[in-house]
Amino acid sequence: MLPDLPWFVYAMLLAPLGLLLAAATYKSLQVRAAREWPSTAGKVVVSKAEVRKVKVIDSEREEGHRFEERNFADIVYEYSVAGRKLRNNRVSIGEDLGNFQVAETIAKYPAGAVVTVYYNPRHPDQAVLERDLPKGMWGCLGIGTAIVLAIVFGSAIGLHQLTEFASKHLANPKVSPFVVAMSAFGFLIALFGLALHRQASLARKWPVVPGTIKSSGLEQFMSAPSEPTERSQLTFQSKVSFAYRFNAIDYVSQHASLGGKVSSTSRGLVERFARKYPNGAKVKVYVNPLNPSEAVLEPRASHIWILWASVTFIWGVAYYVAFHG
Repeated sequence: MLPDLPWFVYAMLLAPLGLLLAAATYKSLQVRAAREWPSTAGKVVVSKAEVRKVKVIDSEREEGHRFEERNFADIVYEYSVAGRKLRNNRVSIGEDLGNFQVAETIAKYPAGAVVTVYYNPRHPDQAVLERDLPKGMWGCLGIGTAIVLAIVFGSAIGLHQLTEFASKHLANPKVSPFVVAMSAFGFLIALFGLALHRQASLARKWPVVPGTIKSSGLEQFMSAPSEPTERSQLTFQSKVSFAYRFNAIDYVSQHASLGGKVSSTSRGLVERFARKYPNGAKVKVYVNPLNPSEAVLEPRASHIWILWASVTFIWGVAYYVAFHG
């Protein structure tokens, strides 16, 4: 039996899944239209890695976004339609978000290769080399949808039953929802901490290549208030960018550690981290061999102790309320 929660609670939990399915449906319609496009012979004239700035959603910032450097496979090809010579650099009908299959795409479309170009007959300057979505995409989405639904509704039912069970064994049954919610929240943070530990363990075994610090400094922004009544605070974040080469391809990364970028309202705290990597310094770069766009300078989960301290505090509060509330 589902707990008696407002409908919009379930809507908020399922909203990301709905957006993902809507995007997949829209992209499928594009694929269906592209299947009617005519084709012509083309030739790859540029095939290399390229760094581009990408707009990324960031809920910690007042403006709601930030810009990040990512690696892309820059594949430029030439083709002719009705005697008109055209150029394009779009490979797939799918969206390329960067930092994914850069080396594989460059190897697949080397400079000088003859390719089949599919173009929009109404707008010949719109073209792709691959007009099919990844195989098994809808199967993966179906499995993912089933998992998300099981997690959302299974968790709702499970937490509801745990609350009823706890209410029969606590001195004050009214605090059972709070105790169960805090315990579950601490459990989720603990799982995240274990995942970071696992990732750090794998990263320490990644191949090490030489790299160079491109830029190192501070970025300041106004943080997004957690409550409507709160004011935004001036926040500082370390910004370290480094270049490296792996399997004859050049890459750039802005993730110095697995724990993410260091942010704080204290300028001095962030400056200490940035000073570790002065501009032009030679560094050791740990590169993920399965996805060379992913690389770090510190293969450890920095500041993970904060997660474990949070878990201890949350579970401590839940224990105190359970037996003294």
